[in-house]
Amino acid sequence: MYNELKRFEQIIFDICAMFLLLFYSYAAVISPASTQYHRGIYVIITYILVFLLYKSKTTLFRVVDYCLITISVVTISYWIFNFEVINYRTGAETQLDTIIAIAGVLVSIELARRVVGNIFVVIGIVMLAYGVYGDSMPDLISHAGASFPELCVSIFYKSDGIFGIMANVLATYILLFVLFGAFLEKCGAQKFFIDFPLAAVGHKIGGPGKVAVIASGLFGSISGSAIANVVSTGAFTIPRMKKAGFKPHIAGGIEPAASIGGMFMPPIMGAGGFIMAELTGEPYSRIMLVALFPALMYFFSVFVMVHYEAKKDGIVGEKSELSAMTIFKKEWYYTLPLVVITIFMLYGYSPGYSAILGLISCIAVSYVTKETWIGPKQFLEAARSGAESSLKIGATVGVIGIIIGVLTYSGLVLTFADIVIELAGGSLLMTILLIALASLVLGMGVPVTAAYLITAVVAVPALTHLGVNQLASHMIVYWLSQDSNITPPVCIAAFAGATIAGANMWKTAFSAFKFAKFLYLGPLLFGYVPGFSLDGTSTDIIKAFIFIMIGTWAYSYMLSGIWLKTWFGMGKNKAA
Repeated sequence: MYNELKRFEQIIFDICAMFLLLFYSYAAVISPASTQYHRGIYVIITYILVFLLYKSKTTLFRVVDYCLITISVVTISYWIFNFEVINYRTGAETQLDTIIAIAGVLVSIELARRVVGNIFVVIGIVMLAYGVYGDSMPDLISHAGASFPELCVSIFYKSDGIFGIMANVLATYILLFVLFGAFLEKCGAQKFFIDFPLAAVGHKIGGPGKVAVIASGLFGSISGSAIANVVSTGAFTIPRMKKAGFKPHIAGGIEPAASIGGMFMPPIMGAGGFIMAELTGEPYSRIMLVALFPALMYFFSVFVMVHYEAKKDGIVGEKSELSAMTIFKKEWYYTLPLVVITIFMLYGYSPGYSAILGLISCIAVSYVTKETWIGPKQFLEAARSGAESSLKIGATVGVIGIIIGVLTYSGLVLTFADIVIELAGGSLLMTILLIALASLVLGMGVPVTAAYLITAVVAVPALTHLGVNQLASHMIVYWLSQDSNITPPVCIAAFAGATIAGANMWKTAFSAFKFAKFLYLGPLLFGYVPGFSLDGTSTDIIKAFIFIMIGTWAYSYMLSGIWLKTWFGMGKNKAA
């Protein structure tokens, strides 16, 4: 997309990308910026880059793009430079304040449409309609309602709207880790993340499938996107699985099932972990520790299912030319950026500070071999790539602000927990099932991170009311928010795997759904087993871990279906 821009547009894009990297690096390491600059600069640059990159097809509408860029700059700059004044006159906004707010809200909807699609826009419009016509709604969800200008003022200027928690998390954490991921890829680490597991397990039963699981876990922990994980590692692993003997739809299903696990895997956990830290007030190091064992169990479950799937058909991979230990000795330094980030976050440094140190270590690691040197040109390319990747989630900031702003304005945030508990009859199991359904429906039109944030705001109180601790409640919602990636009918990651595998879309989707079944067991364990989220005594936690490991193996063995073949085969032999 960048290459389709005119030269002066590419220059503008590069300047904005470099400014994002340098400004937020300075803010993370040296001196934090004031709230209005910290959030406002991220939002204004994101809006400019989206309307530059996701451009209209005709010359006439390209002019409209520049008009939208101008409106974005004017409205967001107005918020930045009048931040304190507007806060002082809350409830007595001027006519200009109102016009700016309406323009800012409408531009945010168009921004999301460009990147995410029409479904997300429909959700935003429905929420605005709910905010305006709340007094006409059923009693269960009714509220006083508001005029459209009044609602826009609330969404645009208050701290739970467009410049609220999503903007803060994106600017503070996610942008820097997306940039870190771009630099990690530029320094050549991605090759190690595939070569090492290939040498370690590639020659075992179902080797190429197991390589997909391990490689997706390693790469997915820093990529922040299940779909990006499928496309990048899948381009290598899926053809190898097919060559080894996996059916195309099975190969296409294993990769997305493994790829979504990267969203749970520390140290980065996609974007959701940072939002969780912001919502719970827990240090990110605590989030990482709680997330680690469940993430490992998820990958263990997929690994076991792949093993037995391959065993049914006698699929064995090819031995690598080099041993795993040889590759590790030769390329171990590629693990340093992740080690640096993990150590500094566990020692209590901020995620942003740790991300910058990780990014610097990527540059240092790149100089080990001449082919991967990150010089000025490569530095700019990495910054550009990171900025472009950040737009996929950054473009949702406005509509998420609309959704959360309306939910807060209407009071539904406070009453939703009561509604869910009433519908579930006070049952924790039914509550989790209702949240699963809500997150699946929401995930059909919203990126999974956005689905988590929106669902968490309203669903976590229901879970905590039923006795689940706060962190486990957030983990339940976060895990369930990933299901739209692999659960039909809208399962983009599975469809991406099917495309690479050249397989039937629906057969691949249901295969991914099968291999990712621990995705639904995990939330139940968070709800019913406190030790799963490190809540309890050391003895309780150790017991929980041991029984869960055994249970995960048994769960995965049963779901693999190999026991059916064994029993059926025994029956045939007896009959003979």
